[in-house]
Amino acid sequence: MAINRFFNITGSTGVTTELMAPLSNSSIKSMLLANIHASANATVTIFIEDQPATGTSNRFNIITAITIPTGSSLVLEELDIPSIPSKFGVYITVAASDTVDVIVNV
Repeated sequence: MAINRFFNITGSTGVTTELMAPLSNSSIKSMLLANIHASANATVTIFIEDQPATGTSNRFNIITAITIPTGSSLVLEELDIPSIPSKFGVYITVAASDTVDVIVNV
């Protein structure tokens, strides 16, 4: 059974949002990222990381500083998303003043 997770993300400097926690034992089937800002492009980075609270974690980018134009969406399908070991969580960072809606299908 597919489960959707919904996020409304408003960017500010250095803010990272957890999309899927480490040890969640879920796999991502698809992800929709929609730029809902009225007049500006959105810059998005999605990455996996283990033990982010320790400061000594391993981090690997899935997409890095991808620009999503105003009023557009980016869809990542199962083939675009690597198999993620359960010890890693999935995170998103958006640039300051960006507004992005995210739907994760697990």
